[in-house]
Amino acid sequence: MTETASDPAPGAAEEPEAKRENGDCAADAPRQLDPPEGGWGWVVMLASMWCNGSVFGIQNAFGILFVSLLKEFGSETDEDLRFKTAWVGSLSMGMIFFCSPIVSVFTDLFGCRITAVGGAAVAFVGLLASSFVTSLGPLYFTYGIVFACGCSFAYQPSLVILGHYFKRRLGLVNGIVTAGSSVFTITLPYMLSGLLKRVGLAYTLRVLSVFMFMLMLAGFTYKPLLPKPVSSSKSGSRCPSLRRVFNVHIWRSLGYRIWAFGIPAALYGYFVPYVHLMKHVEERFGADANKEVLLTCIGITSGVGRLIFGRAADYVPGVNKVFLQVSSFLVIGLMSMMIPLCHVFGGLIAVCLLMGLFDGCFICIMAPIAFELVGSQNVSQAIGFLLGMMSVPMTVGPPIAGFLRDRLGSYDVAFYLAGIPPIIGGAMLCLIPWVEARRRSKEAQPATEATEKMLESKSGAQVEVKPEEPESVI
Repeated sequence: MTETASDPAPGAAEEPEAKRENGDCAADAPRQLDPPEGGWGWVVMLASMWCNGSVFGIQNAFGILFVSLLKEFGSETDEDLRFKTAWVGSLSMGMIFFCSPIVSVFTDLFGCRITAVGGAAVAFVGLLASSFVTSLGPLYFTYGIVFACGCSFAYQPSLVILGHYFKRRLGLVNGIVTAGSSVFTITLPYMLSGLLKRVGLAYTLRVLSVFMFMLMLAGFTYKPLLPKPVSSSKSGSRCPSLRRVFNVHIWRSLGYRIWAFGIPAALYGYFVPYVHLMKHVEERFGADANKEVLLTCIGITSGVGRLIFGRAADYVPGVNKVFLQVSSFLVIGLMSMMIPLCHVFGGLIAVCLLMGLFDGCFICIMAPIAFELVGSQNVSQAIGFLLGMMSVPMTVGPPIAGFLRDRLGSYDVAFYLAGIPPIIGGAMLCLIPWVEARRRSKEAQPATEATEKMLESKSGAQVEVKPEEPESVI
């Protein structure tokens, strides 16, 4: 394709060719830019919900696999056992976000459907290969890299495609879609515990690989409505322009820059409870403690939070949605610090309920805030680069917590430290509404001055015309 849908046709004779090349998208673009707010979009929503559930449900339930990995591949005489094992889960979570900038480019170039289906296929291969390993080392590659990279390519298009079908209900739909991970987080711990006891770790991973195969089928439903952007090069080259591959426009927004650095700063302790909470409960309350119920509590209230706050975000104007994320980070940070103080299992349940509720708040309004800060045309790479910057804190947090446990003999200090970054990151995000308000006021000043000058010129012209009219009549 050598023309974009937005380039004006040089002449009438070239209009049929442009329509053929773009699949009539050029003619239909104005109509397609208005999302239908439903229709096939509900099927896409369910497919995206399955994607979020299967990807992050497995990641959130890694605490169950973590305990099994310690027994399968480790020895209690190893001083760095938890540190080494935690790298499997944290590397997997980190790679999902690390690949996101690359995924955003692929999504812009090839579309949501091809990117999602290809990613699900890679995740299927990685998870299936993980079931055949016999030591911890290969899991770093098969589970931590291959499976996670595939999940990344499958996950991000599931957020972008929703903007093709919804705008007015985007907050609600994002809440429903992201609630998919909550449903899986509720059910997977019990399923995994049963499978690990009955068939072992290898066959459990093979069962989970079926989820990735179904994710491939779900990706085929991502039928795009907006015309796919093509190269604007006038030389006839099919290669995309550098400006399309690396969208620097998003970094011109100071509000986005604060958001893109503030959220990663808040996430250094975010994934720590998902990896180490199960082992902490086992050490404090005994091996027979019903630790799966904690992940269930997080999953239930996270799903409720995504539905509630997702709908609430539709009524919060503009970038003020950021304050919802600020509140979520403050609560999550405080709840992380409360975990070591809970010496009664019921208190730990209450902490997990609150943590899940505001985890849902943080997740479900990511896309709506990105739309507010950079606009719909730039949202793919805006989300991609943000998720990429989140990879480092999501990766290093759990291993550091495992290192502290191996050295200090308990998880108490690890959970205390995990609660500090969310509070600091939340404080940084408070600057965004103020920055955006200043930007809008500066942008409004030239427009106001131009309007005043235009009115003054019109009034001056009327004053000059009025004395001439009587003379012409006489």
